[in-house]
Amino acid sequence: MKQKPQIPKEPEVPNLTQQQVDKLTAIVFLEQQEPVPCDAIFVFGGTHPGHWEKATEAYHAGLGKTIIVTGGVSPTAVRHSEWENAASPESHVIVSKLLQAGIPENAIVYEDRSRNTLENVKFARDVFDFSAIQSLLFICKAHGAGRQYRTLTNYLPQTVHCVPYVFDTVYQNDLITRNNWMNLEKGRSRVYGEYIRICTYGDRGDIAALTEKIEGL
Repeated sequence: MKQKPQIPKEPEVPNLTQQQVDKLTAIVFLEQQEPVPCDAIFVFGGTHPGHWEKATEAYHAGLGKTIIVTGGVSPTAVRHSEWENAASPESHVIVSKLLQAGIPENAIVYEDRSRNTLENVKFARDVFDFSAIQSLLFICKAHGAGRQYRTLTNYLPQTVHCVPYVFDTVYQNDLITRNNWMNLEKGRSRVYGEYIRICTYGDRGDIAALTEKIEGL
């Protein structure tokens, strides 16, 4: 049975100043940085083709030798329109797509029990030894990078450097990016919702908390 998320994915957004927009962009999308080769590639669970497409791209570009795939069956997920496997764990489908793209099976490890981002990271520790690596390239939606990064850094060894490798997403025909989200109703709502999650989850210790919240929000 599908459940509603604890925090709405598209909450009502207050009027934002330019300073607030700039800070929201930096927190939610993270600062832009060039991808670099890492010891492993981490794929957050999800049904968007970007999860396996970016992982495939990263592997073939030599940005990681091992791919860690996460994702069970989320009770709150809004599945991508092309997703045809409602009852299948997300990781099973992602792994299948990676194999079809020519990535060798011995380069992939996965967990299939997680139901959310927090569990993606927690359960991944059961199938991969993160103490054996120093760098991790992580795959996720661009506007989820800030929350995903803070989840990883909260549960992985502090010696692991986490690098985002993201993809933009479309909502109702609008492509939402770090450069245009503030101009789109869906973009503003999605990004503000991510900020609320970062604050809420950080306050309760589920992810690394913000050192400074945005004044007025």
